[in-house]
Amino acid sequence: MDHLKDTPKTTNVIKNAKTEKSAELDLENRLSPSYPDRRSTERRIESSYLDRRSTERRIKDRRIFDRRVFTRRSTKTSNIKKITVLIPCHNEEKGIGKVIDGVPTAKMASFHYTTEIIVIDNNSSDHTNEVALEKGVKVVTEKKQGKGNALKAGFRNISGDTDYVVMLDGDNTYKSEEILRLIEPLENGFCDVIIGSRLEGKINDSSFSLSHRLANWFFTSFVRRFYLVNITDTCTGYFAWRKSIVDILAPHIKSSGFAIEVEMITKMAKLGYEIYSVPITYDRREGYSKLSPILDGIKITWMLFKNLMWRPSFSDNNNKKF
Repeated sequence: MDHLKDTPKTTNVIKNAKTEKSAELDLENRLSPSYPDRRSTERRIESSYLDRRSTERRIKDRRIFDRRVFTRRSTKTSNIKKITVLIPCHNEEKGIGKVIDGVPTAKMASFHYTTEIIVIDNNSSDHTNEVALEKGVKVVTEKKQGKGNALKAGFRNISGDTDYVVMLDGDNTYKSEEILRLIEPLENGFCDVIIGSRLEGKINDSSFSLSHRLANWFFTSFVRRFYLVNITDTCTGYFAWRKSIVDILAPHIKSSGFAIEVEMITKMAKLGYEIYSVPITYDRREGYSKLSPILDGIKITWMLFKNLMWRPSFSDNNNKKF
């Protein structure tokens, strides 16, 4: 058994083997992280994966949001509607500029309306035409004297892409700032035609004389009783229509003068359209009145009685030049 005894050489071999083993274990310990370190590494890997998933989700959500915004913008663009404002004028150089400036084009644009203003110069001898042109609006000239003739000329110049038509006088008695008040019931489908009522609105500076009030009360009562139209101002000069209503109504209009409003109301009633009124502001006119109280009063009264028997004719509907 002597050969099993330790010798210096054997001892050195054993020591070297232990040293190498210890070095290998030390290297393995350094390369292999401890349990807490491994958990920390796993958390970092998991966190990195979750961050990547979160980033992918945010990109996807952003793409969906962009598509929705694009869709909404496209829808808004497609929903833009056009309002054409007709202003018949005869010697209204003092008021026409204020009426044009008062049209709330910026506010109307915020509600997705575009606006075209058409001034119908009814053979004016003053600077009505020049004032309107300086404001950058479209001016149409109608040589045949009379408000009815001027309005019919305005109807002929309405563009085909118009959705709503508004008519008001050029003497600044009616406030163009209130146009949207007349458009809102049409936009919501409440009715077909809206008229601005002075009698249920605000009348400034004694701009409505007692005689005119009494005459208007008689005409309005007649229309409510015999035409069954629920309005409160028959002789108003502030109207708003759907464009499709104007297309049907215009060929039936025959009046050349101030009986035009009563003719339109009574014939629209006979055509079966729903007509209602909204309160408006009525102010003192700029310039002088062109209305002849007695003569025009007789014409309006005759129109009320005459149209009780009126029925639309096929030939009128086919008349392209109204």
